[in-house]
Amino acid sequence: MALTGRAALLAALGSLPVGIWDAGWPGILAVNAPLAVACACDYALAAPVRRLGLTRSGDTSVRLGETADVTLTVTNPSGRLLRGSVRDAWPPSSWQPGTETAASRHRVTVPAGERRRVTTRLRPIRRGDRRADRVTIRSYGPLGLFSRQGTHQVPWTVRVLPPFTSRKHLPSKLARLRELDGRTSVLTRGEGTEFDSLREYVPGDDTRSIDWRATARQSAVAVRTWRPERNRHILLVLDTGRTSAGRVGDAPRLDAAMDAALLLAALASRAGDRVDLLAYDRRVRTLVQGRAASQLLPSLVEAMATLEPELVETDARGLTATALRTASRRSLIVLLTGLDAAPVEEGLLPVLPRLTQRHTVLVASVADPRVAGMAAARGTTEAVYEAAAAARSQSERHRTAERLRRQGVTVVDATPDDLAPALADAYLSLKAAGRL
Repeated sequence: MALTGRAALLAALGSLPVGIWDAGWPGILAVNAPLAVACACDYALAAPVRRLGLTRSGDTSVRLGETADVTLTVTNPSGRLLRGSVRDAWPPSSWQPGTETAASRHRVTVPAGERRRVTTRLRPIRRGDRRADRVTIRSYGPLGLFSRQGTHQVPWTVRVLPPFTSRKHLPSKLARLRELDGRTSVLTRGEGTEFDSLREYVPGDDTRSIDWRATARQSAVAVRTWRPERNRHILLVLDTGRTSAGRVGDAPRLDAAMDAALLLAALASRAGDRVDLLAYDRRVRTLVQGRAASQLLPSLVEAMATLEPELVETDARGLTATALRTASRRSLIVLLTGLDAAPVEEGLLPVLPRLTQRHTVLVASVADPRVAGMAAARGTTEAVYEAAAAARSQSERHRTAERLRRQGVTVVDATPDDLAPALADAYLSLKAAGRL
């Protein structure tokens, strides 16, 4: 039960003359008595709030950056008209800053025995599950002087999925994949490739690819064309330790790593390879295995949606042991982690031979574009100091990458916008060289 702003204003206006005519309380009560009666009647005629029925329907998932509509159905079982306002509360990250009030508040009029729907449009700014909070309803009387207010718990969850912004690069990478598959006149050779077909020799072809038996049966020189093997196994390993929590731009490094992993998974599944996902820091955070090509991307996106960086140092030995158990036969292990000198030298390098002796290993890392900008800065003393710090950071990063390369690891180090296509290119290069 609450006094509305309109009633408060009338009370103030009604008590003002009393202050001039008579400073005594009986005068005030006498003047405000009609207002009190009106408020009592208004309260009595307001539809009850506790008896309202509320249900939800609508979207249960949405990609980050897109909108989700959740509909709230308000049923009025009483015999009075409901004139009210509804506040549909959600976590603050369910909207862009400054838009929550307009998006979560609704005016509603529900005749007796009927129902009405109001729709709350969410635009989340973070991945993960967004759970509805309380629904607060205020019911006004016909004069708008008094209101009833109550809250209802109406559970609903919207899962915010990774945006997969690198999807735009997929057509160009698939075009290159078709070249590797022998669908165009491009010859690829290497260990682990499969014979595809014969075609006529053209100047520049590798003479080792000439098929002499086929040439003897026809008038033209025939060469073999090759295509990369299919059904290779790729294990994507997301490091969810503290280094993945560092923000680059508006998002943590983990989000850029996820985007790159999704593009590589989409490309590899089109190439006929099997893709699994492991997220690890000190324990397994998620594991996706054995999915068919049609179910791979939905499964990966669903598994990544609730992943958050953990502020702990990644257990490199545990990660290696888990990866070896997951990849039982020769595979391409793609480790998406940081290139900070200490974690790599103290954690990854000592256990790396266990991976490289059985598998092809590719390390992909998210670089901060601000460091390159700082390294080029000049003009002030502060800028020169920042440039020196950035140059030192870049030098340490290059040394760490070089140490990994000397262990036989392919290294991809790129900014968030460039990491996904660079990782896809590295995969295609390994496939063309027959190293999968």
